[in-house]
Amino acid sequence: MTEHQARQEMVKLGASFFQRGYATGSAGNLSVLLEDGNLLATPTGSCLGELDGERLSKVTPQGEWIAGDKPSKEIAFHRALYLNDPGCKAVVHLHSHYLTALSCLEDLDRQNCIRPFTPYVVMRVGDVPVVPYYRPGDTRLADDLAALAGRYRGFLLANHGSVVVGSSLREAADNTEELEETARLIFTLGDREIRYLSEAETDELRSR
Repeated sequence: MTEHQARQEMVKLGASFFQRGYATGSAGNLSVLLEDGNLLATPTGSCLGELDGERLSKVTPQGEWIAGDKPSKEIAFHRALYLNDPGCKAVVHLHSHYLTALSCLEDLDRQNCIRPFTPYVVMRVGDVPVVPYYRPGDTRLADDLAALAGRYRGFLLANHGSVVVGSSLREAADNTEELEETARLIFTLGDREIRYLSEAETDELRSR
């Protein structure tokens, strides 16, 4: 994908997230790894529903701002994922309703906050670890994600929202939506008794 195509796709997906309520105000940010090794990202304070392809931030993997509007302060954790996961080509970070609600719950399993009860989250994302709460922009957020990078495709930031990586921006977006739908099902089911997938069933899904 060329840089021009990447800019167009980021604008299109950002608008889609915003129009469908996955992002509100200026919350959330997107990034993609360009063919030249630099990163294209949503600027600080930008609304995903009103992105301008020509004003998207362009930064080096080392964090140098080289073009476009000023990048989000959260670009640091995006960079940490790219630098520590060779398979990461795009990152989607949203404060979507149900995943953010899930991130605020006590006593989540820090190794995997979504116990499998449908096959889709297992196949698309796998285990979802919880990163401890840090103030947005805190360098420890990047440090913790760097330590987990390469082993997971999705992360829940405590009291904050989700971070999902993909081999393309479209894949990261699709995986984010699968996680959000799964979180919605968790709250829909509430305290009803759930039939979780067995270990053998989840292993079968992971082997495909």
